[in-house]
Formats: sequence, C-alpha cells, structure tokens
Amino acid sequence: MKRYNQIADFFFELSVLKKIPRTGSLVAGIKNPDTVAEHVFRTTEIAFVLADLMGADPFRTAFMASIHDNGEARIMDHHKIMSRYLDKGEAEERAFLDQIQKLPRGIAKRFKEAFLELQECKTLEAICAHDADLLELAFQSKEFLEQGYLAKQGWLDNIEMHLTTDVARGIFEAIKNKSYNDWWIDLKRVD
Repeated sequence: MKRYNQIADFFFELSVLKKIPRTGSLVAGIKNPDTVAEHVFRTTEIAFVLADLMGADPFRTAFMASIHDNGEARIMDHHKIMSRYLDKGEAEERAFLDQIQKLPRGIAKRFKEAFLELQECKTLEAICAHDADLLELAFQSKEFLEQGYLAKQGWLDNIEMHLTTDVARGIFEAIKNKSYNDWWIDLKRVD
C-alpha cells in the first residue's frame, strides 16, 4: 500500500503544474498566461511530431518533453530575469531527482535517464525535445503577440536564434508567417 501511496503522491504533486503561470508572460504584462502544464502538453505533442520528422524516436522524445518541467512543481517557473540570479537548472534537477524517489526503482531510473539525456542535449531525441520546448514558446508568443501583447515579439526574435534542427526552423518560419487564427478559417465555411 505504501508503494501506491507514494505513486499517488507523485501524481498529486504534478497537479501543481496546472496552477503555476508561466512567469515570463506575467513580466510581459499578460494577465492570464498559460500554465506550466499547458506548456508541457503542447511541447510533448510538438516533440513527437518533430522527432518523427527528424527520424528520431518520437516516443522517447515525447517522454522527455513531458517530464522536462516536472521540477517546477517544487521550484516554480523562473523567467529569464530570475535566471540571472538563480541557477534554475541545478535547482530543477535537484527537485526532479527528489520527486522521482517516490516512484518504483525501475521507473525512477527511466525517468532519471530521460531527464539527464535531455539536460545533456547530445542525442537527436534530446535535441528535438529541446527544440519542441522552444517551438511551443514560439506558438504561445505568436498567439499573445496577435492579441496585442507587443513585448512577445522579443520572445520570437530570441527563439529563432536558439533552434537547432532544420525542421524546427521550418516550423518556426510557418509560425512567423501565419496568423494563429488561420487554422479555422476554412472550417467556418458552410457549403
């Protein structure tokens, strides 16, 4: 029973991510920013697609993306200004490694391996997961930018410089050149 209680605690802790706003968006003046959990959800699906297009393992890549911000349940989301003063990477890694202690040993080992692989960013899967994290921020920034939050232009400019893969750069160009509302234009037509 203790084992199942610890697993339940792990997942209850992750629910905190649904309550944490992305703090960079708060600094940009956005009143209702997305949460860490919302960011992770779309990042995970972007990672799967990006990895598949790049010939990487999409399931491993999506798993890396799905756990990349778990530590923020304990340390909260830190925007770039905060990162000038705090070592977010070290704190997030410590928090993540503490969190997975509640999981069965074999599962915790897989979580740790995926997390550390992502941190090292040397495999194609880790590179795709990293690019997916940036692309999700680009999608969200474009949405906020078109809603009138002009400070998000700086986010887009910065993201472009940090993308690694050609596929991610191609998707980024599409983000820049489209409206976030384009997807539904044809759906509203009645034949």
